[in-house]
Amino acid sequence: MNIASTPSFVSQAATAVSDTPGAAQVLALRKALQVQQQGALALLQALPQPPAGPTGEQPLATQGPLGTRLNVMV
Repeated sequence: MNIASTPSFVSQAATAVSDTPGAAQVLALRKALQVQQQGALALLQALPQPPAGPTGEQPLATQGPLGTRLNVMV
C-alpha cells in the first residue's frame, strides 16, 4: 500500500507541515504503524483454530510429561 496515495493522509500531512516541522513525520509514523497493525491482525486471524473438545473447551493432557504434573511448594 502506498501511503502517499491516500488523499486524506496527503491533506493531513500538508496541514501538519504548516503547524510544526515534525508533525508530518509523526503523522507518517502513525500511518505506518496502523498499516503494520492491520497486517499483524490479518496474520493472527489467518491462523487455524485448534480443535475443541466435546464440551467446547480445550481437552486437558492425560499422558506425557507436559501438562500432566503439577508441583506445588507451600
